[in-house]
Amino acid sequence: MRYHDNILSAIGNTPLVRLQRVVPRNAATLLAKAEFMNPAGSIKDRMALHIIEKAEKAGHLKPGGTIVENTSGNTGMGVALAAAVKGYRCIFTMPDKMSEEKRNMLRSFGAEVVVTPTNVPADSPQSYYETAKRIARETPGSFYLDQYDNPINIEAHYQSTGAEIWEQTSGKFDAFVAGIGTGGTMSGAGKYFKERNPEIKNIAVDPIGSVYKALYETGTPSEPNVYKVEGIGEDRICKAMDFTFVDEVRNCDDRTAFNMSRRLTREEGLFAGGSSGSAVAVAVDVARELGVGKTVITVLPDSATRYISKYFNDDWMREHGFLSAAGDPYGRVGDMLESEQAVLTASTGETLDTAVERMRSNGISQLPVLDDSKNCIGMIHEVDVLSTLLGGKASLGDELDNFIQPLQGVVNLETPVLKLNEIFNADNVAVCLHDGKVKAVVTKIDLISYLSKAV
Repeated sequence: MRYHDNILSAIGNTPLVRLQRVVPRNAATLLAKAEFMNPAGSIKDRMALHIIEKAEKAGHLKPGGTIVENTSGNTGMGVALAAAVKGYRCIFTMPDKMSEEKRNMLRSFGAEVVVTPTNVPADSPQSYYETAKRIARETPGSFYLDQYDNPINIEAHYQSTGAEIWEQTSGKFDAFVAGIGTGGTMSGAGKYFKERNPEIKNIAVDPIGSVYKALYETGTPSEPNVYKVEGIGEDRICKAMDFTFVDEVRNCDDRTAFNMSRRLTREEGLFAGGSSGSAVAVAVDVARELGVGKTVITVLPDSATRYISKYFNDDWMREHGFLSAAGDPYGRVGDMLESEQAVLTASTGETLDTAVERMRSNGISQLPVLDDSKNCIGMIHEVDVLSTLLGGKASLGDELDNFIQPLQGVVNLETPVLKLNEIFNADNVAVCLHDGKVKAVVTKIDLISYLSKAV
């Protein structure tokens, strides 16, 4: 007979699931770790139990004590689950942007929830950080979990999440993509992977409005702004975020996160939240860049059950500008593109005859023009070259700089495929840019080919 003595021993050992329909053709294999299958519905179960048990062993948390924590919901759920089994009282502070489902779920475990304003500085007495610290100081026999600055957070994911993924994959993967909130998952699991294979790329995902991307790239956090996605990003520096083993930080916007989360449910059967959408959206880009034969691992941190009234509600999505009335029935431009492929371009300072020969030999009629930083600044079209030469206004030996036309028909990886028809009707090709760089030049025949395979 096999059974668990209590629900806490059921934490961990979540499956890796290969994503199929949200990943474009000719991309790397993308495996998602379904952390929403933990007992309290998120990856935070691991960290919450680990910190509580270490606090018990150290004598910081005694029988009948009170656990105090600031939480966006998931850590609170993990703590509340453990506290219910172990007999502790819980008091949580939570920003008012968090969903009502999260508050009610915490209260269902008997926890007390103190709601604080979202749009205040981290060091404000009203913030959920400072409010939790004050409650801990004022409550006899309390233990402040301190997930954001507690190094044991990192230790939990080093010993649990990282080791588990390594065992499941036999270490045979090329990139690890995860959202960063407290930073514990990326810092702990990322360290575990780098110690065993320094060639693995650890790519962190940060929502636009959070401070981490600027902090990683410049050493100085950016000015925080409000964003809608929950559970990742931060408005202050956290000691549980260690960039030592991080190779890159990429941004993801709310719209992309929420729509990918909905796609995961409808196309992959994975009922995961918005932070999962953020991670998968970036992981799909990484898989596209690495191509066939490589493997990317990502994490689905929590369940969509927390967000039914928000981005799984069409009216809420439209109200916040995240969902068009028509939807995206043919997918996104990114779905059309093959894995990382060379895009033929011209460069400022080149002569016209060089560019013309490149177009002729490759059977194309236009070239994106790049500056010295490889950013796309315009296009050169054969029709413009022809009219200029026939008018006697230039010769093939001239620099092409004077022939550069402004970019038109610019799209990105998230642009709905339907938008391309509007661009083509204006006699333009579509130039797909990502971070200022040219990902592809999309033509009518590319769209026809894509649609013929999709039907």
